Amino acid sequence: MSDATMIARIEGRAGRLTFNREGALNALDHDMALAIETALDSWRDDASVDLVIIDAHGDRAFCAGGDIAAVYRAGIEGDYAPGRDFWRDEYRMNAKIAEYPKPIVAFMQGFVMGGGVGVGGHASHRIVGESTQVSMPESGIGLIPDVGGTLLLARAPGHVGEYLGLTGTRMVAADALYAGFADLFVPEAEWEDAKDRLIKTGNIDTLPMARTPPAPGTLADLRADIDRIFWAEDLAAIVAKLETAGSDFATRTLKTLYRNSPLSMAATLRLVRMTRANPTIRAALEHEFRFTWRAAEMGDFLEGVRAQIIDKDRDPHWKHTLASLPPEDVAAMLEPLGPNWAIWEEKP
Repeated sequence: MSDATMIARIEGRAGRLTFNREGALNALDHDMALAIETALDSWRDDASVDLVIIDAHGDRAFCAGGDIAAVYRAGIEGDYAPGRDFWRDEYRMNAKIAEYPKPIVAFMQGFVMGGGVGVGGHASHRIVGESTQVSMPESGIGLIPDVGGTLLLARAPGHVGEYLGLTGTRMVAADALYAGFADLFVPEAEWEDAKDRLIKTGNIDTLPMARTPPAPGTLADLRADIDRIFWAEDLAAIVAKLETAGSDFATRTLKTLYRNSPLSMAATLRLVRMTRANPTIRAALEHEFRFTWRAAEMGDFLEGVRAQIIDKDRDPHWKHTLASLPPEDVAAMLEPLGPNWAIWEEKP
């Protein structure tokens, strides 16, 4: 077993990337993002590599999100550069996965959250199993669904993307398939055999046939309620519709929205719709970077991380309430950054 937190190697006809931070639920840090990018760059034109497999050690998580502890520590000292550097390099890696010229197969068990969606969710062949739970819960820590997450949300049916982005609702395999975050359900007992065939043959057609997940999802049944409410033009209108709906769905959803950062949710709503109008991975990441570049300095990010991850008191004191959120503050978080922080400049 390697000591590396991201194990990159070639086996047979496959380039292999394996998350190896089981004790930290395979959280993605800056070095891991750069390791993924370096491997993809080296295999792009390597004739011995026909495809790439991304998987993870441990049963609990493919990748439960980004490791933002260092970003938080620097931010509370007034140093915002580590976060901006991390997100910039991570987003460039996300785009390379989405645009890769060779098949990439992601086997995603357990928690697939935030940064894990940015790695597995843009692969060309996204496999989920019985334990898979996918979510983009960033509004709960004062961030937005980034790593190209707004592209996946924008492509979800109806207004399911707005619902998932604002609430951070977890999706089981059936829901991930319905929402477009996954392609194939394969029983996890068959995953190692599937990987072995890919490694030996380099042939993507050796993947198993898709099966029906044993556990039903909820999104399809909720679709009418979601579309009836989440089409509304802004966050205030969505909240107003929920407050007058009088349904169990509305009550549960309101509870979540009152818990999350109003600034993050309002920005998420705008970002999903911006990306729906221009549905490319690079547009999504460029728009998301406007928010994350400012998140620690101007947003709720530091307070959200403190409340949810550092102190774990689950009592964040957001800058605004749902009733007092100024539209100009949302607009300020999404202003273009200009040429100084272009994502597509190559790393040093």
